[in-house]
Amino acid sequence: MLRRGLVSIANTRSAAVKTVSLIPGDGVGPELMASVKEVFTSASVPVQFEEVGLTGVNTKEGAYEEAIASILKNGVCLMGALENAQAAGLQQSMNFQLRNDLGVFGAVANIKSIEGLQSKFSNVDIVAIRETAEGEYKCLEHEPVPGVVEALKITTEANSDRIHKFAFDFALRNGRKKVTCIHKANIMKKGDGLFLRRFREVAKLYPMIESQDMIVDNTCMQLVSNPHQFDVMVMPNLYGAIIDNLAAGLVGGAGVVPAEAYSTKNCIFESGARHTFGAAAFKNIANPTAVLLASANMLDHMSLRIYGSKIRGAVTKTIKLKKTRTLDMGGYATTEQFTKAVIKNL
Repeated sequence: MLRRGLVSIANTRSAAVKTVSLIPGDGVGPELMASVKEVFTSASVPVQFEEVGLTGVNTKEGAYEEAIASILKNGVCLMGALENAQAAGLQQSMNFQLRNDLGVFGAVANIKSIEGLQSKFSNVDIVAIRETAEGEYKCLEHEPVPGVVEALKITTEANSDRIHKFAFDFALRNGRKKVTCIHKANIMKKGDGLFLRRFREVAKLYPMIESQDMIVDNTCMQLVSNPHQFDVMVMPNLYGAIIDNLAAGLVGGAGVVPAEAYSTKNCIFESGARHTFGAAAFKNIANPTAVLLASANMLDHMSLRIYGSKIRGAVTKTIKLKKTRTLDMGGYATTEQFTKAVIKNL
């Protein structure tokens, strides 16, 4: 029998100083994390970072195990994007393997317009939730004979139920009114059919939340024509990876969308797009908005909402004033200049 509230999420009670695992990542990640640390210091945030030198390439021996141990101990991690090259001794990339070993089952991208940042639409406020424990995006593929590649898409009732309950619980906790299930059950009648059937069953447990479903190709069209119809979206892994990036373009691009990934015991906060932006590394041009907003969400999660609101307000004020913006936001500011402006607006 289905019951509500079966998905537990790690949360941390208030304390004097809290420890957070920090993985700077690859590409522009180290520069963005330096921005976060500078802002946290200026805002007197009672958090200390336990930094782990894990990267998607050229990782030192023992760094992977150190990262897992750190996150399991602290329960919260702020992470930069990792290159998806397959790591030695691992069947998948370091990024995928890390999430698998931590039991990450769901990713949340916060697609929200920022006042003063010009885009095609204003007042967009969508939460995109994707199932990450299974599906095409799990890299379960092989080449049984030369020239033939087989990729597996696994869909289970248990994992479908878990992500749907998570989505409805998220809606309840955050005052959201509607959850939309994104699928392709008209063609993939068994796999996506199961995902959709479980959504409809779980929805019965939440009569106070409106529920609907939409085919993924129609969803893409609707997003770029009328995004305001969406509130919370829940979808399988691959669709979520595509829609996260599509929706980011509606509110200003990859540099302004924060995200988080959940297991039952841990939470990773990160940029929604997960691009390393290696071409911009060490050029002092990367936009720290997404990771700063992710760090503010992390502070909310840790019951440090005063600090989270302070940082979030400083970031949005900086953008609204239009004086200091990075290249992707139509300005000429460097990463360091944008960070200094945020600190000034704390």
